Amino acid sequence: MQEAAKPIADFKVPRVASVLRHGVTESIRNAILLGRFRPGDRLPERELCEMTGVSRTLVREALRQLESEGLINVIAHRGPVVERLTPEQAEGIYQVREELEGLASQLFAERASAEHLKALKEAFKALKQELAHGDALAQIKSKNRFYECLMEGCGNEALTITLKLLNSRVMLLRSTSMQAPGRAKQSIAELSDLMDALAARDGARARKAGSLHVRNAAAVAVRILREKEALKDAG
Repeated sequence: MQEAAKPIADFKVPRVASVLRHGVTESIRNAILLGRFRPGDRLPERELCEMTGVSRTLVREALRQLESEGLINVIAHRGPVVERLTPEQAEGIYQVREELEGLASQLFAERASAEHLKALKEAFKALKQELAHGDALAQIKSKNRFYECLMEGCGNEALTITLKLLNSRVMLLRSTSMQAPGRAKQSIAELSDLMDALAARDGARARKAGSLHVRNAAAVAVRILREKEALKDAG
């Protein structure tokens, strides 16, 4: 029996004034992360307005925000396009992320309150469920929530701000690495080791586990980017 087609994600934005601008930005970001717009693709304003159900003004504001995050690039005579990360750029981002998230893991083990640890455990439980049964967008959101909890408990504002500056590009790479067969299962095993270290309040072990998780994700994502680059060159 043929499997029923999965419903297409709805990128319409609820019209609540306090969240509208943020919602438009999130909608376009999610459309990129889910592959509706791929690296190198143009982002036509009319199509974005139809997709989100909002005005050109709000779409332009969202595009400026995404440009500042490095997720899109505005090219003369072409307009906004989705940023295309090279394998070398990805390696650089992962090198920085490995150090920062390793440190964040150590600080969480040493500083986090019982409430922070409880929130992280709940986020990890939700992440495992989504990676096993959820759709791609739910998986990305649950992974982001896990890292939000980790940052909240590490108690270092400068570290949190620095990681947030990398966030859009990190999410783009995260969605790339999660495409790999078997990566979700491996990721859960790595994060389980991290959770054990955090619960034991073992800072050195937590730092090692946090860094290893990023390093393994880097190997997968960079390999995929290199394969795509080779296919493009061959074509």
